[in-house]
Amino acid sequence: MILVILTGVAVVSVTVSIHAAGTSWWLSRLRDRSQSMAAEDTAGLFVLIQTALVLILLHVMEALVWALTFYSMVPKGFSSFGEAMYFSFTTFTTLGYGDVVIEGAWRLLTGIESLNGVLLIGWSTALSFAVIERIWNRD
Repeated sequence: MILVILTGVAVVSVTVSIHAAGTSWWLSRLRDRSQSMAAEDTAGLFVLIQTALVLILLHVMEALVWALTFYSMVPKGFSSFGEAMYFSFTTFTTLGYGDVVIEGAWRLLTGIESLNGVLLIGWSTALSFAVIERIWNRD
């Protein structure tokens, strides 16, 4: 059980680091571009689209880290890496279809991944709101 918890803490640390690095990088890019961004309406639209794509890419990378963890550590867990990715995405987003499950103490990781996903998706929502607010108040 302690191995499972330590694994969860390690993966959460990695995914939060990915998100922190990615969002910090994106905000610095936006800060640099805001000086030269044209005051036209379409500029804000492109910034929103790009922000959404960057955030989705970060979430894909984070779910991938969880999938690698599940696939490599959970005994008799998944028949393929694709199945582990599917499981990770449904768990990270808290969708949880339940058609693929893992057994034993490793099940605890699914709850940890769900909490991690909620936290990081909330962080992305806050960042998106901040970008929208900055665009809105640009005038």
